[in-house]
This record gives sequence, structure tokens and C-alpha cells, in this order.
Amino acid sequence: MSAYRIAALFLVFAVVLSVGACSAQNDMEGKQAPPFSLKGADGKTVDLKSLSGKVVVVNFWATWCPPCRAEIPGMQEVYEKYQKQGLEIVGISLDRDGWNAVTPFLQKTRMTYPVVVGGGDLATAYGGIRAIPTTFVVNRKGKIEKQHVGYFSKEDFEKVVKPLL
Repeated sequence: MSAYRIAALFLVFAVVLSVGACSAQNDMEGKQAPPFSLKGADGKTVDLKSLSGKVVVVNFWATWCPPCRAEIPGMQEVYEKYQKQGLEIVGISLDRDGWNAVTPFLQKTRMTYPVVVGGGDLATAYGGIRAIPTTFVVNRKGKIEKQHVGYFSKEDFEKVVKPLL
């Protein structure tokens, strides 16, 4: 298979994911964010309860997902800009190979926000993740303000986060 054909297949896959994701309901908005406590890449535990009082972005993603990889640089920029104002981002990888897939990806990608590996139980607790990326913006009181399914542009992401800070 030619490189052109492979690139075209990835593009089709990304479009299908994005279109399908846009039709998903935002059924978690207004609800309390489900708690989690998972080990990060650095071995430290990331506990949602310990982030209480901050605006927390919970981003479900995977290393093999083109829209997920495309939105990471924008999330990183917004994180760097607003972290001192109380923004925290937690990237929850849903890679089936867990750290075996995530660790090499993190070594190549600039992500300074915490990254953890989650599973089906956590995805179910967040309403059943139907497509990735899926992002939840949690206010300082722990309630989900925004659920966004599909690619989240830096500009749209910042518009949602900034007023909550």
C-alpha cells in the first residue's frame, strides 16, 4: 500500500471519527465529575479529589488516534498559559497496550501535564466514551461544565476554559 493511500485512509478515519463524535450527546454536563486515582508517567498518583478547587480538564485520548495527537499541542499551549491561574489537564490514555504504548509516545511528544492510563471502568463512569478524543472541562466545584467529543481546537478550548478561571 502506498504512503499516499495510507495517508488518505488516516484522513478518512479522522473525518469519520470527528463527524461521528459531533453527534454524541453531552450527557455528562452539569454532573459531578467521577473520581479517579491513577498513577502517572512519573509514578506519582493523579487523584481528581486532590485537584479540587482547580479547573480540571479530563481528556480521554490514545496514541494511535490522529485527532487526539493533533489537539495535544494546543492543549499544551493553553496549559502553559493558564496553569498558574488554576488550570490542570489530565490526559487519560485509553491505549490497550497501556504504558507500553504511552511511554514511547511521551518520550517523543512535549506534554508537561499529567498523563495516566485509564480503562473501561473509568470510560464508563464518564458516560461511556463513544469516540476519542473526548474532553471534559470540570469547574472548581467539581462539576462538568463542558463535554466535547472530537478534535478540540486550541481556540475553542481556550474559550471554554478561560471564563472558568
